[in-house]
Amino acid sequence: MAGFLQLQLASSFLPSSHPKLRLRLSSTIAPLRRRPAEAKIREIFMPALSSTMTEGKIVSWMKSEGDKLSKGESVVVVESDKADMDVETFYDGYLAAIMVDAGDVASVGSAIALLAETEDEIPLAKSNASSSSSSEASAPSPSPSPQESSIASVVSPHQEKSTTTLASPAHPAYDDRRRIVATPYAKKLAKDLKVELRLVSGTGPMGRIVAKDVEAAVAGAVTAPTFTPSATAPSAPAKVSIEPGSVVPFSTMQGAVSRNMLESLSVPTFRVGYTFTTNALDELYNKIKSKGVTMTALLAKATAMAIAKHPVINSCCRDGQSFTYNSRINIAVAVAIDGGLITPVLEDADKVDIYSLSRRWKELVNKARAKLLQPQEYNSGTFTLSNLGMFGVDRFDAILPPKTGAIMAVGGSQPTVVATKDGRIGVQNQMQVNVTADHRIIYGADLAVFLQTLSKIIEDPKELTF
Repeated sequence: MAGFLQLQLASSFLPSSHPKLRLRLSSTIAPLRRRPAEAKIREIFMPALSSTMTEGKIVSWMKSEGDKLSKGESVVVVESDKADMDVETFYDGYLAAIMVDAGDVASVGSAIALLAETEDEIPLAKSNASSSSSSEASAPSPSPSPQESSIASVVSPHQEKSTTTLASPAHPAYDDRRRIVATPYAKKLAKDLKVELRLVSGTGPMGRIVAKDVEAAVAGAVTAPTFTPSATAPSAPAKVSIEPGSVVPFSTMQGAVSRNMLESLSVPTFRVGYTFTTNALDELYNKIKSKGVTMTALLAKATAMAIAKHPVINSCCRDGQSFTYNSRINIAVAVAIDGGLITPVLEDADKVDIYSLSRRWKELVNKARAKLLQPQEYNSGTFTLSNLGMFGVDRFDAILPPKTGAIMAVGGSQPTVVATKDGRIGVQNQMQVNVTADHRIIYGADLAVFLQTLSKIIEDPKELTF
């Protein structure tokens, strides 16, 4: 499966008798009965789906206890910081025991299920799971049973669903824009069985279509959900009434944002503001926007070109004792999504032409809003842009993301009365930016000359289209 992220977890096999020792014993003591083969029971661990993930939530189990599994088959859907991801097994066998139920949380690296090699070993696996649960309840650090570790892989992400303690209406398997929310296996099964997913009601968590829903649809047990376009506004998401004074726990994404912001507090930062005249940039944008060019891509391209001339702006400090000059200029751009924030990355923005960059940006935004970004598409940024200009904001400060050197907050371009160089009064489109930087590696003079370079590119942007 293309584009999936493989996570190889620690593996240890059950001890077996040494062949030389076995041979020596058999030659001196005869006859000896052959020892039965030891059972191979593997643990399926909670995978680390990102570098900041410490625990994961089970969204749904795609298989039930006792089901036969084939190598590469999806077993469980796990909620990560930014999306839901399917976890595959690298072994054939049987799902013997589920140790963490759907909706529950488990620490990264802890066992969430047991995989038996044969059907006869399922009772033993269940017994081991029960004893493991009992030991966890009585001791903080139980000794692991002699089981073999399972190697798992993580495949395509799916829509993340924020958790809430409030009652909410049932979610359909497609939203107001009719975007299908289904597990990969359900989609594959629907394709094989020629089932139209829009006609299937999901019974999984938050209305997700799972494999059994597709199978039920084939059997004729499921009818199409009623959908009236006039019943809901396509552009307005359904609002859930919030009771004043209620306490709502963080979703996985909100928890990750909270941890990142707390980590940022330990970094000594400073801010530098600058005002750009954008008449020429606005004129260029109006000329080429019909070719699919976006203003975000223009700003990212201009920023990357300026960074190329001032590499220290693209550096970062990871250990508090040194700094790293990143070899690539990857511009991350903050995008607000339902329940949080994500930063899709335009890789090698200084080298990619503006038309390809714009097409790539549109793809990333669509994937971000559908919660389909792969981890490398949102965690590889070396410099960040945050733009609130479309909301009429003229200037704001941004918090520095962890493990980066700088972030630029971009306000909206506004017609402004200014004094021209010849002493007259005129009107110019002006845009204000604030850059927040790590003062351990970037100094005020570094930002000043970087902003001067960026100003020249924006005020004479012909190089952006080369």
